[in-house]
Amino acid sequence: MSHLTDIEIARSVETAPIQEIAASIGLNSNQLSPYGHDKAKIMVNKIDGLKDRQNGKLILVTAISPTPAGEGKTTTSVGLADGLKEIGKNVIVALREPSLGPVFGVKGGAAGGGYAQVVPMEDINLHFTGDFHAISAANNLVAAALDNHIHQGNTLDVDLRSITWKRAVDMNDRQLRNIVSGLGAKSDGYTRDDGFQITVASEIMAVLCLAEDMSDLKARLGRMIVGYNNSGEPVTVADLEIVGALAILLKDAIMPNLVQTLEKTPAIIHGGPFANIAHGCNSVIATKTAMKLADYTVTEAGFGADLGAEKFLDIKSRMAGIQPDAVVVVATIRALKMHGGVAKTDLGTENVDALKAGLGNLKRHLSNVTDTYSKPAVVAINKFPTDTEAEIQVIIDAMTELGVEVSLADGFSKGGKGMTDLAEKVVLAAEKESELTFAYELEDSIQDKLNNIVKNVYGGNQAVLTPKARRQARQLTELGYGNLPICVAKTQYSFSDNAKLLNAPEDFDVTVRDLVVSAGAGFIVALTGNIMTMPGLPKVPAANGMDIDEDGTIVGLS
Repeated sequence: MSHLTDIEIARSVETAPIQEIAASIGLNSNQLSPYGHDKAKIMVNKIDGLKDRQNGKLILVTAISPTPAGEGKTTTSVGLADGLKEIGKNVIVALREPSLGPVFGVKGGAAGGGYAQVVPMEDINLHFTGDFHAISAANNLVAAALDNHIHQGNTLDVDLRSITWKRAVDMNDRQLRNIVSGLGAKSDGYTRDDGFQITVASEIMAVLCLAEDMSDLKARLGRMIVGYNNSGEPVTVADLEIVGALAILLKDAIMPNLVQTLEKTPAIIHGGPFANIAHGCNSVIATKTAMKLADYTVTEAGFGADLGAEKFLDIKSRMAGIQPDAVVVVATIRALKMHGGVAKTDLGTENVDALKAGLGNLKRHLSNVTDTYSKPAVVAINKFPTDTEAEIQVIIDAMTELGVEVSLADGFSKGGKGMTDLAEKVVLAAEKESELTFAYELEDSIQDKLNNIVKNVYGGNQAVLTPKARRQARQLTELGYGNLPICVAKTQYSFSDNAKLLNAPEDFDVTVRDLVVSAGAGFIVALTGNIMTMPGLPKVPAANGMDIDEDGTIVGLS
């Protein structure tokens, strides 16, 4: 296996002109808005008859509950797309855009790894085509317009204690979670409690990712709630009369981005809500465009199947009218051993017993896919050099007993050639007839929807609402939002709301402390545990190890 870093591998491969990548999926230069040599916006509205084309197969990639040992979901997604291309399939990989917060924080970039990457890696992980900056600007225009409206007389009778809209910045900055704004003279505005969230948690990110087109985007933007008036009625962006201005800021951001893998497989990367605090899927426009342009679309959902996949299936699939033909569940032997109780420092040592114990996590995620959602699943073991034959056999035997196909995936070291077995098994799984079922019905009460998620997806007992959350549930139901799907903000490390309960915990409740409606996106956010919509930096951020030389060569970005 190569000892080159991800960024060194990415630099070692010459990218094709983006027009060449576009031509491979039937797009011409008039349907592109290029951003340099190797990336472009797809002008979807200039592709005649796109909506009338038949959909290709959709493959959803999800994973076990993440651990510090790593799972490699994006690496597997990119490698699988290259593997499908290797066996002669017309394929596009559709991914989310990375946020600057994790890039400079602890998680790092999100362009894949090894020989299964999307490029240009540095651009994708940094400013890319400016989508996130546009979303930040739009978010903060809403905040500025709201505060200005109140300063100029407050004809909408906004209750200053009921403002729900926060400002946004695409950086992990805990100092901005709770602030006081408007200090100074009367001409500087009015003083009030305020706060920021990370851009990927902005409702505008969710709206952009769920909108079907510009008309739908504008309608959703108008429905977003910024607060309540003194009669308890919602005040919306439409009331502020700035929908058109927001749409102007987002006119380029709504167009999906076209890049390529190291093996020149087309990649559409667009949108990036986190799965632990938002719905964790790339844009509907990107996914649907890929499905019309390719016979196979590989897409991923954030974190484990209890978070990203649950939201993909219960929210995105419902709204967009699409469903995966097969689901890949990514696991590593290292991570499963950690779920089985092994310390990170000891993961390189063979431990069959711990692996068998940790398989409970994989089995529950598989049960979510096959039982709760009625979709065929394939397990991808993302290969590490420390994996032993005995450990690999343990997983093969366990999956054989369950009747689930399993593949040893080595896209990291071998690119598409290391993923052909997985690709062939995914093609077969996608041919099976299946009809998506859901974890809950929209007609269920908010409490029942939450209970069903906890029981049917997490394997717990029930959702316990705090008194505040119960009041919010009643208010949201009275306001007509009770039939919306639920987006649970929960730790990614556990099926429960306690990050320390690894593997497959049982006999637990999930406490919901807050319920907030995202009326534009079209779902209710349920906040659990200590989940924040503005993360913080670790003691030693990744940014500390980054630099750029006189020639513009970046180091330390991964």
